[in-house]
Amino acid sequence: MITVQNLELRAGARLLMDEVNFRVDRGDKIGLVGRNGAGKTTMTKVLAGETLPAAGSVTRTGTIGYLPQDPKVEDMDQLARDRILSARNLAGVVARLRQAEQDMASEDEAVRAKAMRRYDRLEAEFLAGGGYAAESEAATITSNLDLPERILGQPLRTLSGGQRRRVELARILFSDADIMLLDEPTNHLDADSVVWLREFLKNFQGGLLVISHDVELMEMVVNKVLYLDANRCVIDLYNMGWKNYLLQREQDAHRRKREYANAEKKASALMEQANKMRAKATKAVAAQQMIKRAERLMQGLEGERVQDRVAAIRFPKPADCGKTPLTARGLSKSYGSLEIFTDVDLAIDKGSRVVILGFNGAGKTTLLRMLAGEAAPDTGEVRPGHGLKLGYFAQEHDTLDHDRTVLENMRSAAPDLADTEVRNILGSFLFQGDDVAKPAGVLSGGEKTRLALATLVASSANVLLLDEPTNNLDPASRQEILNALRTYEGAVVLVSHDEGAVEALDPERVVILPDGTEDLWSQEYQDLISLA
Repeated sequence: MITVQNLELRAGARLLMDEVNFRVDRGDKIGLVGRNGAGKTTMTKVLAGETLPAAGSVTRTGTIGYLPQDPKVEDMDQLARDRILSARNLAGVVARLRQAEQDMASEDEAVRAKAMRRYDRLEAEFLAGGGYAAESEAATITSNLDLPERILGQPLRTLSGGQRRRVELARILFSDADIMLLDEPTNHLDADSVVWLREFLKNFQGGLLVISHDVELMEMVVNKVLYLDANRCVIDLYNMGWKNYLLQREQDAHRRKREYANAEKKASALMEQANKMRAKATKAVAAQQMIKRAERLMQGLEGERVQDRVAAIRFPKPADCGKTPLTARGLSKSYGSLEIFTDVDLAIDKGSRVVILGFNGAGKTTLLRMLAGEAAPDTGEVRPGHGLKLGYFAQEHDTLDHDRTVLENMRSAAPDLADTEVRNILGSFLFQGDDVAKPAGVLSGGEKTRLALATLVASSANVLLLDEPTNNLDPASRQEILNALRTYEGAVVLVSHDEGAVEALDPERVVILPDGTEDLWSQEYQDLISLA
């Protein structure tokens, strides 16, 4: 159980929320909603004990499973399978069991005898932790999250960002935690995995607090809603399911609008009468009383809530370039004996639109990193053409320096722009005032996405390499991305599970990994996007 009392959260000097009180109990399935940057990710970090609130208290009982948007793992040499099993402290036991099995085959009788005794003790410890049933449970989870044996047997450092995040999600689901805090759990999942996850969370018996832009997940799972109103710096609790919450919000908005209009009408009439009476000295006191009454009528009333601002995303006017600004020949990549893809050729012509498809782990992100010059191929080469200016959006925001501020990141991306222009671009992406002085590392996933997109807007790039650009964005900001894709005049190479993003791009060609097959785009490929 989690109990929150008089919680106050801030981002620098900016107040995010104040005097917040609520509980997460067993059986609660709570959706935490609000616009990007309103404080949802900050809230989950505080609930998980990752950071401290500005004021108030958070009391936790039982075990907490926390999936952040950008999970960090210290031991990147750990195998993916061991990372998952470590959630129940089974990874070390399994490793020692395997070693004991090897020692039991030793020719040295003393070593064999010692290994047999050790094996009996380790097996008892293994069974106490859930044993073979737990291994079977973990296998079911990893299979449904598209984590096959070849991935589970790899060190974490060899996995893509999306694969590592699925490993972390599997670890949390396997942990058997009393309460799970999940920040955008459907990121990097294919359609089948998303459907399975919705069902898993629906049947989860513990407490759940989830941040997600997956509407179907919210409809299917959530029985309470916490709405973070960034305009009023408070959280509203709706003790109801998702559809009823949306209906209640709409009814609340109409009620506030009506009450405000009625009060405004009465106040206007009082002010008009008071203005007539103020001209006469004998009625000045009565006029002042009318003015105060009019002011009291408007106090504590909200009209229509201030519309949440949305980042104005417009990709840059591309710099002039030659006919084919980017070419790749014979690209391949392997990790040890594991071949990711081989002999991939790609020619990006001026203004062309290309989608890269493939199953999770087929190397889509790796290929984009090679095209961006962020990773070296095992074979082949990437050749820049005349006038090439690349803009690269990394799904894990690798292009941002997390130790530098928002403003410093922008200045690095656009050194030729004047300070006023840089700040204007940041302002259009909702970074204003003290926000520009925040380190990029403390931003939420949605804010990092906005900052990374802002650096692209300042770049005048003529070839955009976009890796899941709509991840972590609220619906309004996502729509801005789609509009920007439709109107951009330069070349785009896109990796995305978002069918709407691909539809907005209106691609001409598709490259299918790991084979590197290139084909003209057709509607048949549209059906593969959410499955890729």
